[in-house]
Amino acid sequence: MSQTAIPQIIEKFDHIYGFIVQAKSKAWRQVNDTLIQLYWRIGEYVQQQVNHEGWGKNTVETLSQFIKSKNPSIQGFSARNIWRMKQFYETYAEAPEKLSALLAEITWTNHLHILSKIKSMEE
Repeated sequence: MSQTAIPQIIEKFDHIYGFIVQAKSKAWRQVNDTLIQLYWRIGEYVQQQVNHEGWGKNTVETLSQFIKSKNPSIQGFSARNIWRMKQFYETYAEAPEKLSALLAEITWTNHLHILSKIKSMEE
């Protein structure tokens, strides 16, 4: 390969590498969107059970243990995290539709950070 061809081939390789980076970014956004939807559904369900069936700390702890017993490799469903999912749902349930559409754009870790700093939706 000639010295003049090397920059051209590197440019082509960079182009292919760009495809990889774009695909990975898209995949992570889709995973985040799916997780946020899952946490929303769990938060909504738990909130309903707390309000209508009297679920409390013991029931949510038992739920967490049940999930772990069904599949020990599943992580992120401690009782504390399940309560956070409920808080997530309650905080944004009455949010304007425009804001609701943006919820999946933020990672779960960032949602937890936001939730730890606010006391109401207005904040």
